[in-house]
Amino acid sequence: MSAHPSWKLSGGKTTSRRNVLKRFERINILMQQGRWKPGDRVFGLPKTRVQ
Repeated sequence: MSAHPSWKLSGGKTTSRRNVLKRFERINILMQQGRWKPGDRVFGLPKTRVQ
């Protein structure tokens, strides 16, 4: 059985931009912005923009 043509990467595009960050990535961004410090809760983090 062959793969469906829609699964193929088009135009040499190998990576796409993610629209969701991992928790540690969000914490790193919040730390850079001064909105999170070690010892704060890691659950219920505020929203951050994907860069």
